[in-house]
Amino acid sequence: MGPFVFEAPANRVVFAAGAVAQLADEVDRLGAKRALVLVTPGHEADGRRICDLLAARACGVVATARVHVPSEIAAGAIASARELRADCTIGYGGGSTIGLGKAIALELGVPQLAVPTTYSGSEMTAVWGTTANGVKRTGRDPRVLPRTVIYDPQLTLGLPARVTGASGLNALAHAAEALYAPNASPITTLLGEEAIRALAAALPRAVRDGGHLAARTDALYGAYLAGYVLGTTAMGLHHQVCHALGGAFDLPHAELHALALPHVLRFNASAAPDALAQIARALGAADAPAHLRALIAELGLPVSLAELGVPHAGLAAVAAYVARQPYPNPRPIDEASVLRMFESMFTGELPERTT
Repeated sequence: MGPFVFEAPANRVVFAAGAVAQLADEVDRLGAKRALVLVTPGHEADGRRICDLLAARACGVVATARVHVPSEIAAGAIASARELRADCTIGYGGGSTIGLGKAIALELGVPQLAVPTTYSGSEMTAVWGTTANGVKRTGRDPRVLPRTVIYDPQLTLGLPARVTGASGLNALAHAAEALYAPNASPITTLLGEEAIRALAAALPRAVRDGGHLAARTDALYGAYLAGYVLGTTAMGLHHQVCHALGGAFDLPHAELHALALPHVLRFNASAAPDALAQIARALGAADAPAHLRALIAELGLPVSLAELGVPHAGLAAVAAYVARQPYPNPRPIDEASVLRMFESMFTGELPERTT
């Protein structure tokens, strides 16, 4: 065992079927009196139900959260929080909603209590991101880490099959990238492997039968661990590629992360053999990228950028942008190699394994 540094996220986790019933108590534990509930458009009724649970502790609902947190949406939510004198937010939903809570926390210092209903993992990280003019800007700040997270597997039972698969593979991608991060530790490796194992086993069951509570519980557990290791390690090429493509072409966040995963792993395989072996062991597979490419198809998700409507002519500019970014990655990044990876992602054809 060699030396390592590990810094644990400082938030409280409540994990149980039916745990959302404890929401009011958790708001009281924060010492908050005026909670602003955040949801995506079309889920305002869910926001109202959360307000009912909170009773007098709720000060309103903002139902504007969107993928990639557009800067104008963030500005509007911040203005609402100010006007309603919110002293905490409740992000009820997936990464878009929790990301909006982070934007408010970054600007106003208002703590967030997160109630994830997908497997995004955003609730376990101090990473924030907003998008303006087709460019996604990200950063880390301890103020945006949700103070409390309530994981209730029952809230994921109604998650559509396609969202289940994409969100779960997005979480798996977090764990995979953490295994070759420059600040990986024995702790993050242990948790990352367990996250991959739990998610890979649970997702096919959860997609086939959305009401399978045991599968939903295992998937949410895996997503929690994946988010945890993402929050304690540096992000690399996978996140940079997805942030760049997602911001440039307004792509669905989770589906893009799922699609990119086997291609980025194949790209990094020669420079991170131990991490690839760990991922393969967790999957029970000989070739981790090929296994994941097959799993994406099995779950009924897009396997190519062409399926997501990405214009081929726009790839070169995004590859040039990615190559200019200072993200840590085990294999050196240059414009030509990133563009070759984008070409594979565009067609969906995974390059052959090399030795």
